[in-house]
Amino acid sequence: MSQQQSEKRFAVHTDPVWRERSNFIIHAELGEQDLLGRFEQLWTRQVGEDRFEVCCIPFFLYDVALGDIVATVPKGGHQYVLEGVVEPSGRFVFRVWFGGLFHPREEIAEQLTQLGALLEWSSVNLLAVDAADALQAQRVADFLQERRNRGQLLYDTGRSA
Repeated sequence: MSQQQSEKRFAVHTDPVWRERSNFIIHAELGEQDLLGRFEQLWTRQVGEDRFEVCCIPFFLYDVALGDIVATVPKGGHQYVLEGVVEPSGRFVFRVWFGGLFHPREEIAEQLTQLGALLEWSSVNLLAVDAADALQAQRVADFLQERRNRGQLLYDTGRSA
């Protein structure tokens, strides 16, 4: 497999929010919604032989959040592949899509930061947002809904159900 093909198979985090805590990168299959066999590389901190604390905000995975303790298994030629969350952190994930039109990305990012959210950019159009608890998550959701109503973005939560 060429390096270009490999890069297309992996969503990477270039600036994880807890980079200083991390000491390991694991792989997470993007699952049934992704028919191309892609993975997201997660920056983590190893806390056991096959256990890791997530140190980045997932861009594409559902039901995994910053600070979660996850288990891994060997799979498909990779030694450490996410099996599932074994200890949830209680944090919340949102994904914000700005699309190809001009929108006030930096203004929105600044306001999210003022709400106490942590942010990670995947691209100029995709922003992952972390909220530390349910109260903060509600504030973030209210803000994002208001901006969605203005036609400035689309968003979803990091939960599948």
